[in-house]
Amino acid sequence: MTFESMTRWRPATGGTAITLGGRATALLDRARVYTCGITPYDTMHLGHAATFVWVDTLRRVLRVLGVEPVLCRNVTDVDDVIDAAARTAGVRYDHYAAFQEFRFDEDMAALRVPMPDHEPRAHRYVDAVIRLAGALAESGAAYVRDGGVYFRGRHVVARAQLDEGEALELAREYGGRPDDDTKDDPFDVAVWQPAEPGHPTWDSPWGPGRPGWHAECVAMSVSTFGPCVDIHAGGADLRFPHHAYHSAMAEAYAGVSPYARAWFHVGTVLADGEKMSKSRGNDVLVRDLLRDHPAPVVRLAIIDRPWAQPWEYAPGVLNVAAARLEDLHQAAGRRGGHTDDTDIEHMRRLLGDDLDVPAALDVAIERGGTAARVLTAALGLS
Repeated sequence: MTFESMTRWRPATGGTAITLGGRATALLDRARVYTCGITPYDTMHLGHAATFVWVDTLRRVLRVLGVEPVLCRNVTDVDDVIDAAARTAGVRYDHYAAFQEFRFDEDMAALRVPMPDHEPRAHRYVDAVIRLAGALAESGAAYVRDGGVYFRGRHVVARAQLDEGEALELAREYGGRPDDDTKDDPFDVAVWQPAEPGHPTWDSPWGPGRPGWHAECVAMSVSTFGPCVDIHAGGADLRFPHHAYHSAMAEAYAGVSPYARAWFHVGTVLADGEKMSKSRGNDVLVRDLLRDHPAPVVRLAIIDRPWAQPWEYAPGVLNVAAARLEDLHQAAGRRGGHTDDTDIEHMRRLLGDDLDVPAALDVAIERGGTAARVLTAALGLS
């Protein structure tokens, strides 16, 4: 069995399924995958890259399972952090965002992550957010106050299974403004934010303002895929508030539940025991890693582990990945291997069961020959 036949395989009857987080999701010929993309305000570090490499791996595995993924990865180019960075740089927010997006695309290409099928940018969906805000206000899921439109979010905390204290801390960290006394409840969030100095503004029925963060993603995902998606992907750190409010807002707007049939929350990358981030000073830039290591080594360092678990980065991680990749390539070059269709099917089952890349690699390295060559190509490790 060749790589081509593996990627074109279709089950004889009944469709197929992929298991994510221990839950199987049945799929037919296509899978709508929405990925929370970048907020382009700085150069991409390994923590960002891990999410997008894993989403690319998910995309590849879906094809191995006989399902064609349709991937939408948004660009949040209207955001307060971009405004702040642009002011510091002395340029317009949209020029600054476009430059950072260009650098992101360079890093993705270097990591061999293909472009998505759809790449909506928030600044082009402001009118859609205005329509969303109007619909939510009309239904009672949101209310108009002092030039803004606010989504009623108290129930979102319960559905996220968080206690109030933890939810308040996360809301503050991610710009939810729980202490804003304009709102009826600390957990209400802006669908439409009233104008403020130092931020771009657009006209709306409620006065000048700008879109809320969660509302931007709802507008982009619903405009691209309709009221629901098969898989929603993103970093685990976005689970609350962003993903929780996104799904609640989309369901309130469309009346379709659940918004996402499956969630793909990629584990956080840590450095020195803390989440990797520029603000903590522990970020490791992708372009720095790629100066010293081939892209397949960086990719393998990211995916040779359970996708949902957080993990600690240290330079030795790349050395381990390089040795593992060498084992795979040597196995692929072995002649007289014992690969048969059973081995290929075994690897397919492993990949379809929570993207168990480490186990599939073990099989490929042990069996060698065609098994190793098929998996190398399927995971973008050649």
